[in-house]
Amino acid sequence: MRKSAVGSKLPPRSLTACGRCPPRGPHFALGRPGGETSGFTLLELLVVVAIIAMVSAGVSFAMRDSSQTQLQREGQRLAALLEAGRAQSRATGVPIVWHTTRDGFAFDGATAQSLPEHWLGAGVQVISASSVIGGQATLTLGPEPIIAPQDVVLGLAGQPQSLRIATDGLRPFSVQPENTP
Repeated sequence: MRKSAVGSKLPPRSLTACGRCPPRGPHFALGRPGGETSGFTLLELLVVVAIIAMVSAGVSFAMRDSSQTQLQREGQRLAALLEAGRAQSRATGVPIVWHTTRDGFAFDGATAQSLPEHWLGAGVQVISASSVIGGQATLTLGPEPIIAPQDVVLGLAGQPQSLRIATDGLRPFSVQPENTP
């Protein structure tokens, strides 16, 4: 042990018990005026570091790529709109046709004016469709309860991800992931 200027013994500066603290194992002793020591055990420090590591890993896994989220949201929205158009077509007995336009898409038919005609996100585009007429992707929605199998593939400009919105003619339109080459 070392002696201080006043003659008292100072606590050791190692990772061993200092003698003044209850036996909790090795810890870092910090000298304070008045002779008290305080510190954290090695185990306490390791637990805190482990908790911080788990929380940061959880946050990074929870965050999704924003472009993939946008494309997924647009795909789900389009599938819901196509089903709404299909339901309107069955209710009125008049076919509704969905087709792409320069600025988005449009629904043509009896009550199709109430349906939206634009993408929510910028850069969404139709990559391919089961039916193309005059350079426009086209889907015919009813009025029969069973329609021909149809699909449309959406993507974002400059992004490799794409989504396929499809129906087999009997089931509703649904979003399916697709890997583009």
